[in-house]
Amino acid sequence: MELPRPLVELTVAEWLDELALPSPSPGGGSALAFALASATAVLAMAARVSESGGLAAQAETLRTRTAALAQLDADAYAAALDARAANEALRADRRDWEIGQAYTRAAEPPLEIARAAVDVAELAVQLVQAGDQRVRADALAAAVLAAAAARGAVALVSVNLTTFEGDPRVAEAMQLAAAAERAAAFAERC
Repeated sequence: MELPRPLVELTVAEWLDELALPSPSPGGGSALAFALASATAVLAMAARVSESGGLAAQAETLRTRTAALAQLDADAYAAALDARAANEALRADRRDWEIGQAYTRAAEPPLEIARAAVDVAELAVQLVQAGDQRVRADALAAAVLAAAAARGAVALVSVNLTTFEGDPRVAEAMQLAAAAERAAAFAERC
């Protein structure tokens, strides 16, 4: 079912209702993107409390970037599902190629989520280290959310690229998740 407006324009209640529908899109990737956008909003707050305009600006840029990924993921995955349905009548080799291409495109938003998660986790480390102590735990929570989003993105990139054994994008997603996890672990030790 086509939504009447973009995901970022839904109320929180509408978003949760949409996510809970028995439809594969929006799904896990969109949820990861919104979790990551939530983490960046927390970082923006922490930066403002810490009176760090530069870090707040970085957090706002990341929030815009990550919130947009929710829609991109939902649209790309819906397109992959549509390609699978639309190409059923094609010759097997052509059908597999068309579907493979659609799922390759569907792997891009989760890969971008993993990339953004590293940036979010690294920004969180800066706020844990230099921010106001009243919001240190908030920045740490954002780092942990970023690491979790990156790890979840690995699963989505991997499943969308199953037809391409040894695809370097799976390795990239794993490296990004490890980097986000290292940043979150470092933030915990600060």
